[in-house]
Amino acid sequence: MRRNRGLWTIPLALILAAAAPAPEPAASPIRVDQIGYETHGPKTAILATPTEAPQDWQLLDTAGRTVAHGTTEPFGVDPGSGERVARIRFDSVTRPGRYRLAVGSARSQPFAILDRPYADAATAAMSFFYQQRSGVPILARYVPRPDLARAAGHPHERVTCFHGRDQRGVTWPGCDYTLDTTGGWYDAGDQGKYVVNGGLSAWTLLDLHERLAALGDANAFADGRLALPENGNGTDDLLDEAKVEVRFLLAMQIPAGRSLTVAFTTDRGAPARDFRTIDAGGLVHSKVADVAWTPLPTAPAADPMPRFLYPPTTAATLNMVAVAAQAARIWRERDPAFAAAALAAATRGWAAATRVPDLYASSDFTGSGGYGDRTVSDERFWAAAQLFVTTGDPAYAQVITTSPYLGDDGVDLSWGSTALAGMMTLATTPNRLPAATEAAIRAQLLRLADRLLGERARSGYQLPLAGRKYVWGSNATLLNRAMLLGVAWQISHRPAYRAAMIDVADYVFGRNALDRSYVTGFGSRPMRHPHHRFWAQAADPRFPEPPPGVLSGGPNDGASKADAQLRGCIGQTCWRDDWQAFTVNEVAINWNAPLVWVTAFLDATRSVPPAKG
Repeated sequence: MRRNRGLWTIPLALILAAAAPAPEPAASPIRVDQIGYETHGPKTAILATPTEAPQDWQLLDTAGRTVAHGTTEPFGVDPGSGERVARIRFDSVTRPGRYRLAVGSARSQPFAILDRPYADAATAAMSFFYQQRSGVPILARYVPRPDLARAAGHPHERVTCFHGRDQRGVTWPGCDYTLDTTGGWYDAGDQGKYVVNGGLSAWTLLDLHERLAALGDANAFADGRLALPENGNGTDDLLDEAKVEVRFLLAMQIPAGRSLTVAFTTDRGAPARDFRTIDAGGLVHSKVADVAWTPLPTAPAADPMPRFLYPPTTAATLNMVAVAAQAARIWRERDPAFAAAALAAATRGWAAATRVPDLYASSDFTGSGGYGDRTVSDERFWAAAQLFVTTGDPAYAQVITTSPYLGDDGVDLSWGSTALAGMMTLATTPNRLPAATEAAIRAQLLRLADRLLGERARSGYQLPLAGRKYVWGSNATLLNRAMLLGVAWQISHRPAYRAAMIDVADYVFGRNALDRSYVTGFGSRPMRHPHHRFWAQAADPRFPEPPPGVLSGGPNDGASKADAQLRGCIGQTCWRDDWQAFTVNEVAINWNAPLVWVTAFLDATRSVPPAKG
C-alpha cells in the first residue's frame, strides 16, 4: 500500500528536537555524549580538572540517586585542548534511562543509555540533503518546521561558461554552449554547486548503502524512513536522495565534439595563462556558482547574481567518473537505463581525463570556492577502482596495481585526497582483483586503522587524532577517520576499531573541550548559529533557525590567526557558535555525509557480537 506523504514520516524525536530551544545550560567540566551511549557499548566521559590525583565519580539517575560510582583515571595534559583531563568509564552500566555524572559539585549534561542512540541522528543528518536541494521547492510537509520550507532556488538553471575578467584581470573567453544543471545540492552555506565536494558526498552515501547491504541491513533507509517527495515510490530513500546529486554530476559533463579555450597554468599565485583551445568533450565543469558573493542572509530563490559554469578540471572529471561508475553498479538492476547512462558518462570521462591529464582548478573567480588541487593521481586511482569493480575491465586493474597508493600511509579522506575511497571499495566490495592484491589492500587498511588507534592512545579525549592540529572542517576529518575505522572493523570485527568510531561520535555530540554538541537539535548545548544563507535567524529574524541534524565544521586552529575572538586558542577550543565565523561554523554536504555514514553504520552494527580474543 502506498504510504501517505507527510510530516509523520519524521521521527518524533526530531520534531521534539526542533521545538523552540530552552536557555542554554552552562558548560560543564564533565564532558559526555549528550545524546547518549549504547546499552551494551563502551561508555566514557572526560573530566577537565586541575587535579592530578584520581577523584570519585557518581552516576545519578533522574531522581538524583547514585546508581554507579567509581574513580577517575587521570591522563595528564591533553595536547589537543591544553586541558588536564581524566577519564570516567562506566561500561558496566547497561540499564536504559536518563542519567548525569557527578564529580564533587560538578554535574554533566544529561544523557541517555539506550539501545539505539544514533538512529535519530542518522535520519536527521540525511534530511539535511533534501533541504540543500537546488531547483525545487522545499515543502513544509517534508521538513521538521513550517518555517524551513522555501521556494525553489535556481529552477530551470541553464548556464553557459564564465566569460569576462576574473579577480586578477585575466579575460576568459567563455564557450558557445549551455548546460542544464538544474538540481543537485547546494554545497554549503553558499549556493554554489561543486563537483569535487558533491561527488565525494554522493560517494559517501552510496558507499554506506553498499556497506549496509553487505552487513545484512539493506533496508536501513527503506522507503518511508525519510521525509522526501519520493517517499512511497518503492525505492530506498537514501538512494532517492543520492540520485539527485548523481544526476547533477552527469549534467556537468561537456558534450562530445565541443571545443573550449582553457588555461593550463592556474593556482600558482599568478594570473592564469597558457590558454589553449582543446577538445573538451567528456570533461566535467568544476562548478556552477554565482559571479559574486551574495550577502548573508539570502534565500536561494532571492539570489540576484548571474550564474555560470566554471572551467572544467581533470580532478572534477575523475570525481564524476568515480561516482558514475559506482552508481552504474548500484542502479544496474533498479534502473537499467540510468545505470547505462552513468556508465557511459564514466567511460567518456575516463577517456577525457586520460587525454587531458593536467587541467587544474583556478581560485581566481570570486563568488565561490576555488577547490584548488594540483594532485589528481588520487582521483585517478579512485576512479579506476570504481570502474574496475563495476566492469572488471583489466585496463583499470593495471592502474590500480601499479599505483603508489597501494602501500600509501595516508589516513585522511577529503575532496582533495580521495585515494582512500578507492581502497575502501576495493577492500570490501566483490571484485576481480587477484586474491593476494585484495588481501594486501585489506592489510594496508588495518595498518592505517592501527595507526589511528595509536593516535587515540595519545589523545586525552581518546580520539583518533592526536596533537593540536585541527583543520578547517575538523569534525569531518574525524568522521572520515571513523569511516576508515568502520571499514577496518568490517574486515576484522576487532572491537577496538568500533570503539574508536564511538569515540568520534561521542566527541561530535558533546564529549569535547567545549562541552558542545556540534550537531543542531541534538544535546543540551547544540550548535545553533551556522554560517548559512537561509538558516540564518541569528542574522535576520525573518529567516529560520537551522533544522536538526546539521553538522558544524568544527574547531580550526588556523582561525586563531584571523579571528580576534579565537586568539590564543588551542586545537579543540578554536571554535565559536557564530553565523559570521565561516572558518569554524559553516556547514557542508561533505561534512554531513560522513555524519550520516558513521551514525548509520554504528546503528546497523550495534547488535553484531564482537570477535573473540
